[in-house]
Amino acid sequence: MSVAASSGSTASGPSETRRLVLLRHSKADWNDAADHERPLADRGRADAPVAGRRLADTGIDFDLALCSTAVRTRETWKLAVHELSHRPRTVYEERIYEASPGEIIAVLNETPDDVADLLVIGHNPGMHAVADLLSGASDGDAMARMTRGGFSTSAFAVVTFTGSWKTLEPGTATLADYWAPHD
Repeated sequence: MSVAASSGSTASGPSETRRLVLLRHSKADWNDAADHERPLADRGRADAPVAGRRLADTGIDFDLALCSTAVRTRETWKLAVHELSHRPRTVYEERIYEASPGEIIAVLNETPDDVADLLVIGHNPGMHAVADLLSGASDGDAMARMTRGGFSTSAFAVVTFTGSWKTLEPGTATLADYWAPHD
């Protein structure tokens, strides 16, 4: 992964508050293709821009996006990113596909400290599990909404923490928000 290269951000050091957004890909089509090659379904192509608009509404100006190499995650990102006011540097990271929560957290730990706001476009159960594992606390009813909704396609969780990406581990963050398109 080439995440170690500078993102051009003016983010400060390791004591900064950081935001991690975990976006599950939009609804995929079930066809005869290998799982990695499955494209978005019609509903997924409709939901991805909606998720992008909702991401834009958060006001988060992402420094970096890490996207699984699967077709459905790349298509989700391609449709969602056009709704953002700023296109972040994007790294297509094969380790996110079929990754365990521990493997995803290991990838997050490699993020350079000049990245304050990171977006990860991936898959379930990983996105839900990582949001749940990292969150030692929750703002408002975000955890209840995420648990009730089961982290549907096109949903995203916003997780905040203070410190270096290297120190991000289970229970060290706060689930600040959760959104799903069909809730």
